[in-house]
Amino acid sequence: MSEAARSLLQRWGASFRKGTDFDSWGQLVEAIDEYQILARHLQKEAQSQPNNSEFTEDQKKTLAKIATCLELRSAALQGPFRKQESTQSQEEFKLEDLKKLEPILKNILSYNKEFPFDVQPVPPRKILAPGEEEDLEFEEDEEEGGAGAGSPDAFPARIPGMAPSCNHILHNSSNAGANEGTLLPRLPSEPGMTLLTIKIEKIGLKDAGQCIDPYITVSVKDLNGIDLTPVQDTPVASRKEDTYVHFNVDIEIQKHVEKLTKGAAIFFEFKHYKPKKRFTSTKCFAFMEMDEIKPGPIVIELYKKPTDFKRKKLQLLTKKPLYLHLHQTLHKE
Repeated sequence: MSEAARSLLQRWGASFRKGTDFDSWGQLVEAIDEYQILARHLQKEAQSQPNNSEFTEDQKKTLAKIATCLELRSAALQGPFRKQESTQSQEEFKLEDLKKLEPILKNILSYNKEFPFDVQPVPPRKILAPGEEEDLEFEEDEEEGGAGAGSPDAFPARIPGMAPSCNHILHNSSNAGANEGTLLPRLPSEPGMTLLTIKIEKIGLKDAGQCIDPYITVSVKDLNGIDLTPVQDTPVASRKEDTYVHFNVDIEIQKHVEKLTKGAAIFFEFKHYKPKKRFTSTKCFAFMEMDEIKPGPIVIELYKKPTDFKRKKLQLLTKKPLYLHLHQTLHKE
């Protein structure tokens, strides 16, 4: 076992145990947080290129299935808080089932048995190697000077009412409520701690009326681009008018403001469906840093894709006065 693989397995194992501990203690918000972050790391490894991974293709399939199970358990825990119709498979995925996967993850390099649950990995996202985007056809100009070549952050079309991975696992479930998004409820209040609600009011885009099924993915990242909270998707936009796409939806940030690490930022990725290419693409993004957290309205600038979570190579989307319009509310005991 290489040192890199050993380090990955140790980190994943610690995260897995942390999540199941929270789960068994009844700390559901923290468990959901840990499960979703670990699932995203496993999915990222499962979708990595063969020459850039410590694992075989069969091992990566197993990692992807573990990620699926983490998402299913996370969805089951969200059931009591969420209005969207839960599914039988979500309700039945129990903590004791998830715990059976810990030794499989720990011994992934030697595991050669049949996976204990009938789940499917999430279909691979379209991830491009550095420079590969130059070989793709150029898209139509999206703003001033165009957005350049195809974005590396392209995703399969989703059902907005479900978490990204559950969307594909539960493909036979009803499409009712498909516009609900994957928003989470406000955390319980704690004395002396502050919670943040961000209302996404609207986003200004030159071609707002042409965007199909637009929605915004909201995430909180540290300086290294690592998730600090579960990622949330808004419902599909409520309406499009002139140069604006309107959302008018509240996002409950899933961590007390005082617990966010120094240098963290809240990201907003505007996504829309491209029927010709049959995937959902990120059109642009915006972010808000910690010193911008204050009650009241705020407008923030839009940047060209791909999303730069480390905030090192930022390029404005347009010179026109088009922004993401937000309103912040702070809640303190």
